Amino acid sequence: MINVGTKPLTANDFYKILYTGEQIDLDPAALKKVTESHEFLKSFSKNKLIYGINTGFGPMAQYKISEEDQLALQYNLIRSHCTGAGNKLNDTNVKSAMICRLSSLMQGFSGIHPEVVVLLKDLINKNVFPQIFEHGGVGASGDLVQLAHLALNLIGEGEVTYKGELRPTAEVYKEVGVKPITIHLREALGLINGTSVMTGIAMVNVLHSKQLINWSLISSNMIIEMVESYSDHFSEQLNKVKPHVGQRSIARAMNKAMGDSKLIRKREEHLFDGEQHANVEVFKEKVQEYYSIRCIPQILGPVLDTINFTQTILENEVNSVNDNPIVDKENNNIFHGGNFHGDYVALEMDKLKIALTKMTMLAERQLNFLMNDKLNQKLPPFVNLGKLGLNLGMQAAQFTATSTTAENQMLSNPMYIHSISNNNDNQDIVSMGTNAALITAKVVENAYQVLAIELLSNAQAVDALKFDSKLSSASKKVYDQVRAIVPRFEDDTILYKKLEKIKHYLQNNNPNLINN
Repeated sequence: MINVGTKPLTANDFYKILYTGEQIDLDPAALKKVTESHEFLKSFSKNKLIYGINTGFGPMAQYKISEEDQLALQYNLIRSHCTGAGNKLNDTNVKSAMICRLSSLMQGFSGIHPEVVVLLKDLINKNVFPQIFEHGGVGASGDLVQLAHLALNLIGEGEVTYKGELRPTAEVYKEVGVKPITIHLREALGLINGTSVMTGIAMVNVLHSKQLINWSLISSNMIIEMVESYSDHFSEQLNKVKPHVGQRSIARAMNKAMGDSKLIRKREEHLFDGEQHANVEVFKEKVQEYYSIRCIPQILGPVLDTINFTQTILENEVNSVNDNPIVDKENNNIFHGGNFHGDYVALEMDKLKIALTKMTMLAERQLNFLMNDKLNQKLPPFVNLGKLGLNLGMQAAQFTATSTTAENQMLSNPMYIHSISNNNDNQDIVSMGTNAALITAKVVENAYQVLAIELLSNAQAVDALKFDSKLSSASKKVYDQVRAIVPRFEDDTILYKKLEKIKHYLQNNNPNLINN
């Protein structure tokens, strides 16, 4: 059980809730603070002008709202902003967004009634997911449109997904035994004003990125072993002279994973004996490998550092108060500002998708090395285990990997700098954070696809070389896992369903080579 409000939520907490079924509860002390914040706002706002309680919203804030219309104002805010379009967010992203919103509200600075956080907790635990759409938010007053769809469900309207089926909210609430919230004061603004959807999607992206870099490393290791590489390029001695944390971590993981390989060679045993090469003018074997094989710590190191930094930023955002205004009972005041602005999330998503695209490019170049017998000089073309000419091996799968990598390159253009003024120029500079997170999610999906193709090609290459008994135990384990999904094949076979199974396996497992 994870108690929200006891201590800051971490990426690992998200993993447990989203992927292992961990239930959540509300910390009593934090819930008490939520209640006190609501009571303070109720008394403090009397005879004062407070944005979003007795004023309109955004550029219409100069219009005063009468006391008898204040509750209607909140309902109007929710219903008017339910303008989402495009595809529905998947249940995992919605659940992650709900956790983010709950965490922010549980900080006790939003002035909402405690029944809001209680219902959010119950919906998360019961896996009832609001219908939220991809398009709508510009990420400036946060995810206004997407969060309005969440708020719509909390007041008992709209549709939710329950057990994979889209149904009316009221009907599902009755079935699972929960009741919608009542608007008391500023629940609508407290719910829709914040960065929770972009942050929720971003957190899921980070969790997948941590898996992806592990799969990229294991795939790289397998190729390093197959070419019978020298060990010095991933040695501690070489990598410690560059003080980058990510590079050193990758090299350390490579040494540990390939420590029992029967294929890795030591340079000093093969090339440092002058007499052995005294009469050789042209070496048959490469003295150094291609960069996609030799520079793994230097390429994946920055990717790892980016993932880890992004995780830190997102954990800060998850545990932040990101609506407006901030209700501060301790200082007996209400502060107006822009904590809803999504620039932190937007920038990190742009950085992350660039890093993941570079990782995908690495996989595509390694795959090209496997496919091209003139480069590797030890494998049949396209790791074809059948009859050359008659059979085609993995040739067409490379087309898919190449085109998918190209899409990632295009998607890596930044959203962070694509601000468009709107809302009567009230929102004159915006983050586009939700768009950035959604595009990064597509990059993540594509990366899994390319790595699935590479790992199946690796397995075919291992069989071509008859190296399965010589691989390190870490590589052999993955080879066996891939072969359990797709057995060795010589005759051409329909691959798309097989590759989809491998991709699904990668998405739901982690070789855990890297100790962050």
